[in-house]
Amino acid sequence: MNDPKPFYARHVFCCTNVRPAGHPRGSCGDKGSEKLRNYLKARAKEAGLGDVRINAAGCLDRCELGPTMVIYPEGVWYTYRTTEDLDEILQKHLVEGGRVPRLMLMPEQRPPKAGG
Repeated sequence: MNDPKPFYARHVFCCTNVRPAGHPRGSCGDKGSEKLRNYLKARAKEAGLGDVRINAAGCLDRCELGPTMVIYPEGVWYTYRTTEDLDEILQKHLVEGGRVPRLMLMPEQRPPKAGG
């Protein structure tokens, strides 16, 4: 049996997880990820990207590097801080099908170890 055609061409998961204040790992939510995700969602709609779904996600387990997102089906991870970062990801990755190397997170990138 063949897999069905994907419902969305791309699915973007933006971590909006919030941990308690003072948690050693921090959280994407404390770095403004929910507001940024809402911005990306609105911009994707304005761009007419009806085949792209922008979702809030719980912890993606890379909070120290965040805010973070992952785009499927490619499995490309990004970190971002500003609306300008999101505009660049939207244009280069979601519209043009390219990548934004300066914001990409590689699999070997791990959060810094506590105390070191």
